[in-house]
Amino acid sequence: MSEDISLTDAVKLTAGISLTRAVKDVAGCRDWFFDEVLDAQDGATQGAATWRYLFLTCARLAAFAVLTFTFLNATSTSTTLDAQRGSLATAPNGVALVIGNSAYQHTPRLDNPKNDAADMSAALKKLGFHVIEGYDLDKVAFDAMVHDFGTALKAREVGLFFYAGHGMQVSGHNYLVPVDAKLTTVSALDIEMVRLELVLQTMEREAKTNLLFFDACRNNPLAYTLARAMGARSLQIGRGLAAVESGAGTLISFSTQPGNVALDGTGRNSPFTGALVRQLGTSNEDLNAILIAVRNDVMRLTDRQQVPWEHSALTRRFYFDPSVQAPDPATQLKLSESPEAWSVTKDSATFAILDAFVARENPGDAGWIAPSAPLR
Repeated sequence: MSEDISLTDAVKLTAGISLTRAVKDVAGCRDWFFDEVLDAQDGATQGAATWRYLFLTCARLAAFAVLTFTFLNATSTSTTLDAQRGSLATAPNGVALVIGNSAYQHTPRLDNPKNDAADMSAALKKLGFHVIEGYDLDKVAFDAMVHDFGTALKAREVGLFFYAGHGMQVSGHNYLVPVDAKLTTVSALDIEMVRLELVLQTMEREAKTNLLFFDACRNNPLAYTLARAMGARSLQIGRGLAAVESGAGTLISFSTQPGNVALDGTGRNSPFTGALVRQLGTSNEDLNAILIAVRNDVMRLTDRQQVPWEHSALTRRFYFDPSVQAPDPATQLKLSESPEAWSVTKDSATFAILDAFVARENPGDAGWIAPSAPLR
């Protein structure tokens, strides 16, 4: 570093504002104790020049050793944090069951549920979930997959269930509809359908955090078949799905508000699942913020006819990508600037810059490196 350039300008050119401020603070100090000792030695002995040279050389070596330790400590901490974040991002302790039923055997086919489930499954795999997939499931296959899901949830932190297809509510209870359901008798409710509450209970027994997404409020022709079988009790059949309560640590998201019907959509995906998949692929926000964005997207796409709704008893913010949970801003700044600061400091010939680096990385050790005068 040329001594023709001022200390402030030199550091500003190479290290940035934060280090410049630190250097200014140190460079402003005057008449250190060591300067006085060296000046006294100059007047007292003929070997003062040699003594001064040896002393400054030792001080320089000691400073270099401390600064090297400081830098290695900072960069090793950064590496450890990066490794931890990478581990969290690529291997979350979560398992998901994703089901899409389109090919109904006794009612017109739904175009989008199978696409919705496939796209949701792909999004969750990218986020590191272990995904169990099921498409066009009849009652036997549906029950078997829920059982396998419960087994896979053991010792897991996070469980996620996504269902797209027909659903209905009867007497305040919600049912998911397998593709072979006929609903020609009242008893078919317990024999041919899957109760939503059964899936919820299975998840809450095993995992601490449970997330359920239902794109199942579509207009269901099977409801009219069941209504004929129920006769006077057909009034117990409601539109869409009913509100659901859960235990602590669970969030349940519906494609529309209770008692309303959701749209299947005209493109590849339904409005709800399309918005959800987009947000999962692009957002670094927590789940609550993601669902607000999904709600706004769906309301815009459906001219406010469909309003996604959720019940949440989560006990903490949930991030699909834990790596976005940044460390404390002060720590993050220190780690990001350390390599640049060291690149300037290691070749410095001025005590003030060395002391500034120590003050910045380990404030408690600042001030012991002697004078602001250049080494010579």
